[in-house]
Amino acid sequence: MTNFITLNNGYQIPQLGFGTIQQFGKQIEDNVAFALNHGYQLIDTANRYGNEVEVGKGLKQSGLKREDYYLETKLGPTLYENDQAIGNTLKRLGVDYIDVMILHHPVNNYIYAYKMLEKAYKEGKIKAIGLSNFQVAQIQEIIDQCEIAPMIMQVECHPYYPAEHVYDFCKKNHIQLQSWYPLGHGNSDMLKEAIFVELAKKYHKSTVQIILRWHLQMGFGLVPGSKSLDHIEANAQIFDFKLTDEEMKEIEKVNKHIPFYKVTKESLQRLATTKCNFEEGE
Repeated sequence: MTNFITLNNGYQIPQLGFGTIQQFGKQIEDNVAFALNHGYQLIDTANRYGNEVEVGKGLKQSGLKREDYYLETKLGPTLYENDQAIGNTLKRLGVDYIDVMILHHPVNNYIYAYKMLEKAYKEGKIKAIGLSNFQVAQIQEIIDQCEIAPMIMQVECHPYYPAEHVYDFCKKNHIQLQSWYPLGHGNSDMLKEAIFVELAKKYHKSTVQIILRWHLQMGFGLVPGSKSLDHIEANAQIFDFKLTDEEMKEIEKVNKHIPFYKVTKESLQRLATTKCNFEEGE
């Protein structure tokens, strides 16, 4: 079973996706193919991950037709003024359209980059466009200066930090939130929280599956990743139970109001200047 979410342009994508960060070579080819045949229909990658070619091979290895899976990727900041970047991304992935393409970070000339996304969207090369890691003021800047409102905002989100800095704004503006690192970077303290241990026993699930189910019921999209085939398969087994309203309220109490991902001037500078590993060859 797959839940679908409807974006503000009417396009539907699977709520659950498979994340591919820090996976490379034959491993990610095999894992993408495995995921698509074990409960996932959406694959999430990025220029900066350096694995789009291998992800594309995994898509083909799955044996599925292009219309039977969904593909999401992110434009890298050093490509924000490269008019060939989206076309080159399509080539690396080996597809003629991308379901969702978003800007990875709010650095460099992101207004120009977003207008590149708009152009590709109008040409049918991208079915939905959006942002990742942007602050509210920067999202508003995009809305004010560009023609097409973002459809997706990918952000750090988990029970310890439920996207508080953008949640209300995105809901008001009909922008779908999508969680990266939905397990809080695999934080052991969160996985051992008493409420998750209790619910895992009740529903005969793992604490990981309880947290992923929380994301579904919060209405978030989510893209958990794993290198383990067992974990990949288990992470998709979250559609056969439902948390009660009271249990969802109990989970609210673990919120620490602090993200794991800290934005600093140094980190933004690195993001603005570190090239993707393929750029020298393009």
